[in-house]
Amino acid sequence: MTNLLSTPSNERVCSRQIAFFAAFVLPVYKLLELPSLLARFAEGDLLLPALFQFLLQAGALLALLYVASRSNQTIIERLEKRLGKWVKLVYSAYAAMFLLAAVLPLLDLEKFVYAAFYDTSPTLFSFAAFFLFSAFFCCKGVKALGRVGDVSLFLFLIPFFALIVMSLVEADISNLLPFFEKPLYASFKSATYTAPQFIDVLLLLPLIANLRFRKGDGVKIATGYTAGALFTLLFLAVFYGIYSTIALRKHYAFAKIAQYFPVLSVVGRIDLLFVYMLCIVLFFFVASPLRNAVACVGKASGLRSKTLLSFLVNLAAFLFVLFCNKYYDRIYRFFGNYLFPVFWAFSLLLPLALLFLKNKGENDA
Repeated sequence: MTNLLSTPSNERVCSRQIAFFAAFVLPVYKLLELPSLLARFAEGDLLLPALFQFLLQAGALLALLYVASRSNQTIIERLEKRLGKWVKLVYSAYAAMFLLAAVLPLLDLEKFVYAAFYDTSPTLFSFAAFFLFSAFFCCKGVKALGRVGDVSLFLFLIPFFALIVMSLVEADISNLLPFFEKPLYASFKSATYTAPQFIDVLLLLPLIANLRFRKGDGVKIATGYTAGALFTLLFLAVFYGIYSTIALRKHYAFAKIAQYFPVLSVVGRIDLLFVYMLCIVLFFFVASPLRNAVACVGKASGLRSKTLLSFLVNLAAFLFVLFCNKYYDRIYRFFGNYLFPVFWAFSLLLPLALLFLKNKGENDA
């Protein structure tokens, strides 16, 4: 039986890679625009909606891990066996969802790259280089997606803690006090508006669904996700400790957080070295939903040429960014105000539906 998002045994991932992906890849996009978005609605209470979102995602993740632990088969194998030809509808739905999940990261990455990497006005096609990398990555199987977690171990940890240490000099954590200063509605609005930034279980699904579960795997993955959540909460606290009431205007947070470190006035912007390291992880993050979309489109359509599918998906993504970047604010408002039920459904509710898959004792091969 073929897999939903990969080839058979030689393309399966291990729990370590999934744990590293959850700990070091998933947080990086949240360090870009999420802090300013949360500060816009919740101000000093920005940790509360973030914690709420992490708890929701953690609950869905635990349910997904429980489903994976109930059988010797992968979730993909069981899903295909249960649904038969109807599984193509699942492929199609998730292909559309992964493309939708890539919209805001693509727009954010484009604006961030132009702001961080170009001193002069960039050309119209300057961002096209990313899609060359993405097109190559989209041709790879799920095993390459798992290896991203291994690669990101030092690419994330070293710059993250370097930037945090450099930022602590200027951070005043008392800016977060008193807690619960804003009404509860503000925290809920923050949670709904930032739902597209919290799609952790959706992005982990292709990895976990290809995992042949063994004892202890659930603990590793849950620990990795907890670490990623703590990294994000720590960053949010330090960021607001520095910028306080003007935090809502500080976009591209991980590029701004260490800029007031006193040593920089003597040695120059060495913090940018760490920013560039995080950018490598960010490139992988943004390319991941596109890779997953290519895999799902291939299974839904029956096309075997990953190269052709990758070219078509990345060309469509490039044209979207090229022509729609001027509508950035409108797209962001539309996603935040109206599409949060879609993101919650695919990232929270549908993983719970997998609890109805047959378990180990029911006709398992």
